[in-house]
Amino acid sequence: QVQLVESGGGLVQTGDSLKLSCACSRSIWGYAMAWFRQAPGNEREFVAGISARDGTAAYGSFAGGRFTISRENAKNTVYLQMNSLKLEDTAVYYCAQDSTTWRSVPNSMPGEYNYWGQGTQVTVSP
Repeated sequence: QVQLVESGGGLVQTGDSLKLSCACSRSIWGYAMAWFRQAPGNEREFVAGISARDGTAAYGSFAGGRFTISRENAKNTVYLQMNSLKLEDTAVYYCAQDSTTWRSVPNSMPGEYNYWGQGTQVTVSP
């Protein structure tokens, strides 16, 4: 069973930065990886994804240049650097692994990912 473990969440103020990490129990080589988030009462939404082949990244519309996804295959780890955090970024952030290998463009649909972490809470206060 593949396990994904997120870390790095916490309580910050508006304008602060956080870097989330996601460690995978197996090699992430060949798999696109993604971050999603879910706030209370909202559906899970795509934050960012990174392809396996050449590191092509895709972002949710709200990311607006504030978020950067990266991967370190040697450590089986994916990162999400979040800058200029806003109140509306408050959510549980989940890491996910694509169900298809070597997808050239990260998919934004949760249903395309078959392994998920437990999530890490990010709370942004005024």
